[in-house]
Amino acid sequence: MEARKLLDALVVAERLKDTTRHCYTTKGRHESVAEHSWMMTLMAFFMRDEFPEADMDKVIRMCIIHDLGECFTGDIPTFEKTEANEVTEETLLNNWVDSLPANYAEEMKALYEEMAERKTVEAKIYKAIDGLEALIQHNLSDLSTWIPREYDLNMTYADDKVAFSEYLKTLREEIRKDTIKKIENE
Repeated sequence: MEARKLLDALVVAERLKDTTRHCYTTKGRHESVAEHSWMMTLMAFFMRDEFPEADMDKVIRMCIIHDLGECFTGDIPTFEKTEANEVTEETLLNNWVDSLPANYAEEMKALYEEMAERKTVEAKIYKAIDGLEALIQHNLSDLSTWIPREYDLNMTYADDKVAFSEYLKTLREEIRKDTIKKIENE
C-alpha cells in the first residue's frame, strides 16, 4: 500500500484504540475494541494446531478486521444492537472500504462476506472466537462490573457458535466452569 494511503487508513483504524466496549479489564478500566480484536487474533494464533484443515491466517485476518465498522459507530453490545444499527455500521464501513486501494478493498469485502455467511470453517472459527473472547474477558473482569443479564449470558452465550467443533465446545465448557467459580467465589 502506498505510504499516504496506509497512513490515512491507520488514522481511521486507530479510533478503535479509544472506542470502548462494555467489558472491563482486570484492572477495572473499559476494554477497547482494539484490545478485543488483538486478543481474538492471539487466540486464533494459539489455536492453529487445533484446526489443521483451516486457513488460520485467514481467521487471523478476519479477527483483525471484524470490528472496523465500530470506528464509525462505536461499540454497541450484542444484546443491544438492532438491525438498524447493523445496517448503519455496514454502510459506513463499506464506504470506507471502498476508499481503500482496490486489492485491499476487494480482499476485505470478500472476507466480510464470508464472515457474514458463516459457511466456511474459517468464518465459523472466527465467529466462535469473537464470542468466546468476550466471555473470557468477562471472567477476567471484576464481578462488580457485570450487569445483571451478564450472569445468564456468561453461562449460555456462544454455545451455538462453538457447536461445530469438539475443541471449541471443550473450550466453551472450561470458560463456563470459570464463570461458575467466579460467581460462587464473589
